[in-house]
Amino acid sequence: MTEQPQRRTDPNRVRDHLANERTYLAWMRTAIALMGFGVVIVRLRYLLPVAVHGSGHGWELGLLFALLGLFTVILSTFHYFKVRDAIDAETYRPSGRWVILFTTCVALIGAGVLYFLLTAGPEAGPEAGPAAAPLLD
Repeated sequence: MTEQPQRRTDPNRVRDHLANERTYLAWMRTAIALMGFGVVIVRLRYLLPVAVHGSGHGWELGLLFALLGLFTVILSTFHYFKVRDAIDAETYRPSGRWVILFTTCVALIGAGVLYFLLTAGPEAGPEAGPAAAPLLD
């Protein structure tokens, strides 16, 4: 019976794969945080002790954060496998388009949060009357 020679694994390649996996897991944590933040925004109206007059579109902002989180899961999974294959083929070249795309999405939604916070006036209390709506209603 002949022995098969054991294949030695290149430690640099192993390191590259482990770094790719760590990056993927960081994106997953980011996605979970975005989805959780979306839920918090939607549910914030139930946690506020006073009603604050707002635009009534807080749930849409929370939904955008949750959708961005889901989008992040899908894109990061796609990117993980693409990078894994490129590492195996030794053709990996870093690309900034995912960073630019994600930055643009978060910046736009962040601008939405700022707009929402600046346009939701602090008209609370008895003088606001029954027209006062919850902050994120």
